[in-house]
Amino acid sequence: MSERRPAPTVGQVVLGRRLQELRESKGLTREEAAGALRVTAATVRRMETAEVTLKVPYVQVLLMTYGVSEHEVDGFLSLVEEANRPGWWQRYHDVLPDWFSLYVSLEGAAQVIRAYEPHFVPGLLQTEAYARAVMTAGTLGQSQSNEIDRHVALRMDRQELLTRPDAPHLWVVMDETVLRRPVGGPALMREQAQRLVDAAEEPRITLQIAEFARGPHPGTYGPFALFRFAEPELPDLVYSEFLTGAVYLDARPEVVTYLEVLDHMSALAASTDRTVELLREYRDSWKT
Repeated sequence: MSERRPAPTVGQVVLGRRLQELRESKGLTREEAAGALRVTAATVRRMETAEVTLKVPYVQVLLMTYGVSEHEVDGFLSLVEEANRPGWWQRYHDVLPDWFSLYVSLEGAAQVIRAYEPHFVPGLLQTEAYARAVMTAGTLGQSQSNEIDRHVALRMDRQELLTRPDAPHLWVVMDETVLRRPVGGPALMREQAQRLVDAAEEPRITLQIAEFARGPHPGTYGPFALFRFAEPELPDLVYSEFLTGAVYLDARPEVVTYLEVLDHMSALAASTDRTVELLREYRDSWKT
């Protein structure tokens, strides 16, 4: 039986969905596909939903069962081998929770990342000093100093995706609380505010601040992110985090609700130009 692993890569998610599409196009049930492998239908389901590692021999049998040409089989199996390779973030497995491992994989594969952050500067835009101060304050529980070092290193490595030629479009709405809450002292906050000013000038980064003066808005329940991908097999996904874990939503009605909330929040929030003005004002207000 296929073995379980902590969290799938985006490649495994895409290929699992492709296997499901191929099966359904042939009019086969999971039970019939499982018969070709001599496994249970549950194993086929877990392969299609990326709950287990895709084993090359299993995939090869399924593709032949689905009538895929030999040339296409070879190409598909090459993609399976590539998707099964550990992601760079897995070297942080000692501090990376299983429920966040998938987030890092999605983040690296997304074409667009839209998010709402009510408490802190988004991880992709934090300075190293800000990230360390946030973590030292206990947002990760009772972490030891060496664990904090590892968490900070992971966060800094994640930011490299913003420098790639194919970097995703990052669009974040931050609550004004993010700029008002002191983290690590005035000098650190000035540095962080300047980092946000610089980020706002990047062509693939859109920042907006939800000002207090505009009143409540529909996203005040907590932080969340919406991922959009170039791959047609991957639908928009929403990530919502809570104290001890997170949920990933891909049901269309739920995703549409979050997308509508983001659109509403973006319309209410300060414009990009006004946001840069606010960031500069807050930067200058943090006197050293």
